[in-house]
Amino acid sequence: MKKTRREFLKKTGIASSTALLAPSILRPFSWAQQRKLGVALVGLGYYSTDLLAPALQLTENCELRGIVTGSPQKIPIWQEKYGIKDKNVYNYTNFDKLANNPDIDIIYVVLPPSMHAEYTIRGANAGKHIWCEKPMAPSVADCEAMIKACRDNRVKLSIGYRCQHDPNIQAYMKVAKEKPFGKVKMITSAAGYFDGRSNHWKQNKALGGGAMGDMGVYALQGARLATGEEPISVLAQASTTRPEIYHEVEETMMFQLDFPSGAKAACHTSFGIQMNYLQVNYENGWLKMEPHSSYGGNKGSMSNGTIINYPLRSQQAKQMDEDALAVLNNTAPIVPGEEGLRDIRVVEAIYKSAAENCAIKL
Repeated sequence: MKKTRREFLKKTGIASSTALLAPSILRPFSWAQQRKLGVALVGLGYYSTDLLAPALQLTENCELRGIVTGSPQKIPIWQEKYGIKDKNVYNYTNFDKLANNPDIDIIYVVLPPSMHAEYTIRGANAGKHIWCEKPMAPSVADCEAMIKACRDNRVKLSIGYRCQHDPNIQAYMKVAKEKPFGKVKMITSAAGYFDGRSNHWKQNKALGGGAMGDMGVYALQGARLATGEEPISVLAQASTTRPEIYHEVEETMMFQLDFPSGAKAACHTSFGIQMNYLQVNYENGWLKMEPHSSYGGNKGSMSNGTIINYPLRSQQAKQMDEDALAVLNNTAPIVPGEEGLRDIRVVEAIYKSAAENCAIKL
């Protein structure tokens, strides 16, 4: 075992297709069972500070080892709180030097969406596995470039759709697969909250702001996962009630989806309305989730009396543990880059529909 840990993790991406390697290499080595994978958080805003870093104190297969930040004043705070070594602290200028740091196995990109592609590609070129927050990127072209960079460098790419790791969300995904109530007829899905800020990236078009990319993908995922299908057309309407804040991006987006089976969906997202629910009407029953995409406590019920209410300590911890296992075991992540790309294809069509005031075929 003279190879470096980074080289091993990188090469396991092609192990399944290499006849020279014994089948046992597809399982974690003893060190993988004893030593957690090292994660570096890129961007130390709210989500990293209040959710990901605390969740990494609960994980079994990975741990916080590094940070990348453009705010020097945050460094001593994080080092004191999490014991991060000086050599594992980076900024956006020396980011690429992560390639020479065997302590870091995974880079978690937690930046405004317009920066996701750049740091995913640079991280992949550094030989690190990538976790990237949603939305994956502002454009299909960016998503495709991210997938290609990770494929070319033989590293894993996972998108931070924490909800797909939640057993409550997985429960209605199972209904979509098994169809106990027959075909889906109509879905209503909504995700939104009231955001009173005026100078955040979410109000900035250049940074990838707008309700659709941030909260709208939850409403979109609700419809896609509840049908198990991809939409074939979309009709959308964008609006704002606070043009002094939302003059570059939409405050609210409503969109209607048609699916190949004939199912229809009415979806809503907003930075001006508090809403978080999913309702699916089938041929012979219904399923309701409220809340549907919260950080904890998602729950629901079905027309046959089934209650959906699985306890979960931390979505983020479960997400990162399962994504770490995908790296260790060289298996497909639950939410690969291709899943993020599927959403952004629809998001692009939604924006086009809203701008042209007509239905867009997918």
